[in-house]
Amino acid sequence: MSNITIYQSNGEEQLFVKKTKEQLAPVSPEAQQHTIVIDEEQTFQEMDGFGASFTDSAAYLIHQVLETEQRSELMTQLFDANEGIGLSVLRQPMGASDYARDFYSYNDLPEGQSDEELKQFSIAHDEDDMIPLLQEALRLNPDVKLMGSPWSPPGWMKTSGSMIGGELKPEYYSVYANYFVRYIQGYASHGLPIYAVTPQNEALYSPGHYPGMIMLPEAQSEFIKNHLKPQFVKNRINTKILCYDHNWDKPDYPMTVFEQAEDAVDGVAWHWYGGKPSAQSDVFEAFPGKEVHFTEGSGGEWIPPFEQAFSNVMRTGIEILRNHSKSYVLWNMALDEKNGPTVPGFGKSTCRGIVTVNQQTKELTYTLDYYALAHFSKCVRPKALRVASTSNDLIRSVAFKNTDGSIAAVLFNDSEAPESVAIQLRGEEALQLEMPAKSALTVMLANS
Repeated sequence: MSNITIYQSNGEEQLFVKKTKEQLAPVSPEAQQHTIVIDEEQTFQEMDGFGASFTDSAAYLIHQVLETEQRSELMTQLFDANEGIGLSVLRQPMGASDYARDFYSYNDLPEGQSDEELKQFSIAHDEDDMIPLLQEALRLNPDVKLMGSPWSPPGWMKTSGSMIGGELKPEYYSVYANYFVRYIQGYASHGLPIYAVTPQNEALYSPGHYPGMIMLPEAQSEFIKNHLKPQFVKNRINTKILCYDHNWDKPDYPMTVFEQAEDAVDGVAWHWYGGKPSAQSDVFEAFPGKEVHFTEGSGGEWIPPFEQAFSNVMRTGIEILRNHSKSYVLWNMALDEKNGPTVPGFGKSTCRGIVTVNQQTKELTYTLDYYALAHFSKCVRPKALRVASTSNDLIRSVAFKNTDGSIAAVLFNDSEAPESVAIQLRGEEALQLEMPAKSALTVMLANS
């Protein structure tokens, strides 16, 4: 492999900087040597890619607050694989989430009314900001895949009568299945295919101040098997159905859905706000035919900026990918200087976007999450296969073989000291590099 490209992040002033192997040659005689053996013969999951979410808030900030030139530059930096970092997975809220300027679904009605035939159904809200941005993302990167996840059905379908709290009334299961069909058809009419959906975001958490709903595994199984999947089949929709969409700490939930919904469900979506990434492997090993996706992880003010926040996205991202995930999706693509906008009554937001759009000054800032994602998305391209690589608690690694034959390895030095690494491909001379403490490297090895 004669063509070597290296990107390094080493502190907040040095994020995703292109380096030569000479610049990173080992200099600390006391640094411990770690050999990272990459075995491209041993392959695992095929990647869909990396990304975030154009929430209502993010879409508004990028589409309406930024000037045209800023927006164009940002979209190129996000989605163009050559000029930018080539993001390729977008998980889109179906209706309002916590990061929306107001409460809305695709079928809002006055209290006491219902619409079982969905005559009032409309995705018009999304046509203002989200849909134009998604079309632009797809134009810049034809590999982009879209996922849809609702925070809540319309209030009239729920026991609470509101988008806050409650559960889906059993008599509305088939109506709600049609709601998904109409959403997918509506987006398709704008040239936007929906690759996958989840029946409910964070199905075990019912927030008191923003849209949400409890959907227990038995209810989700029933909804998927007897309503959602049959409607997809009837309408010739091949969108994947991923269950759960919640934290690592309850792996029994997706296992129950896999047992009960069987072939009607394609895989599981995970979040990082509880438990450990190894839960992904536990479920995958029990149900190897089911896909693994990671659909939401947010950074924010609760973690100090570079160490630990940048380190967390790198360390956790590597572990997510080593545990069979086909995707790695963070949360808001953009938030403002107050970590918003959020729905009315939300209170103080501490989340961090991939970029910050200051509503007062219109200044655009790329956050550390952007550079951390870049370490994965720039060189690990859609359809890459994960290959075996040695990894330990000090030097974490994950490696991939792209469709063009190039090898991409993402490394993170999780120790408090500089470490020396030797990246070893079969039949090739080892590449010797030094990694400062808590630094990240992406190494791309290609035949010239």
